[in-house]
Amino acid sequence: MPQRPSRRVVLIAVPGAQSLDVTGPLEAFAGANQQLPGPAYRLVVASPGGGTIAASSGLAFATVRLATVRATARDTVLVAGADERGVRAAIADRGLTAWLARAAPVVERIGSVCSGAFALAAAGLLAGRRVATHWAACDRLAGYCATATVDREAIFVRDGRLWTSAGVTTGIDMALAMVEADHGRAVADRVASQLVLYARRPGFQSQWSDALLAQTDDDPLAPTIAWARAHLRGLDVPRLARQAGLSVRTLHRRCAATVGTTPAKLIERLRVEHARALLAAGPRPAKQVAAASGFADGAQLARAFRRTLGVTPRAYRVMFSDA
Repeated sequence: MPQRPSRRVVLIAVPGAQSLDVTGPLEAFAGANQQLPGPAYRLVVASPGGGTIAASSGLAFATVRLATVRATARDTVLVAGADERGVRAAIADRGLTAWLARAAPVVERIGSVCSGAFALAAAGLLAGRRVATHWAACDRLAGYCATATVDREAIFVRDGRLWTSAGVTTGIDMALAMVEADHGRAVADRVASQLVLYARRPGFQSQWSDALLAQTDDDPLAPTIAWARAHLRGLDVPRLARQAGLSVRTLHRRCAATVGTTPAKLIERLRVEHARALLAAGPRPAKQVAAASGFADGAQLARAFRRTLGVTPRAYRVMFSDA
C-alpha cells in the first residue's frame, strides 16, 4: 500500500510572538517525525510579512511570507500567541485574517496557541464555537467575540476542526493530541517521553494556574485567599466574608470581579487545589485527603473533582502521582 503524503504544519507567527507558542508545538511534531518511518509532518513557520521576525523574548525566527503559502486539505494551521502589540497587529492585519478565513474550510485543522485565538476571532472563525485561551485573556476574548463560548478551565479545546489552547506550554499538549489523533496514543506517548514531559495532560484538565493561583499582593482578595488556603477545614462563605471584613453580598461582588467566580466555588477550587497536591504526593487514602482538604467525605471530594477538573480523584492520582 503506498504511503500517504505527509501532513504539513503551518505555524503562523507575528513580531512579538511568544517563542514557546511557536517552538513548543513544532518540537512535538518534529518528535513525531523521529518516531515514524518517513516524514509525517512538514513544518513551516510563516508570518504576514515574511523574513526574520523577533519573538517577545528577542529570539529571531526565519519565516516565509504567508501569502505564498497555499492552504491544502493536509494542513494543520496554528496561530501563535504574542505580546500585546503583536496581538493588536494581528487583529488589524487584513491580509492575515483574510488568509485564515480562506484557509479554514480547506485545511484539515486550524487553531491557535494562547492569544493567537484573537486572530482567529478577527477572521470570524470563533463565532458560535467553544474555545480556549490563556486564563488572563479569557474575559477579553469573551468580550471581543461575544458569540464564542470561552472555556476558562480547559488547557485546550477541540471543536470539530477548530483547536485552541490555553497558553504557552499547553500548545505542546494540544500538538501531542493532534499527533495521537493522526498516529495513535503510543506514538504520542513516545514523543512526550522524548520531550521529558512530566505527564501528558488531557484537554479537559483545568488550567491549574488560573486566576486563583495568579493572585498578586495588590489584588484585594489575595490576603483572604492566602488565609483560606490555611483554613480549609470548616470554612464556609460567611466565615470567609468575616475574614475579608466584608458582607456576604459584597464578597460575592468582589469574587465575581476579582476571580470570576462565587465565594462557594472559590472555596471548592481551593480545596481541590489542596487535594490534588496531596494526591500527587503519595498513596494517602482518599478519605484522609478529603478531610485534610476540608471536604465532608470522599464522595464530596469526588464530586468536586469531576466538576472542577473533569476527572475523578483516582484518575488524577494515576496520571500525576509519583507513587
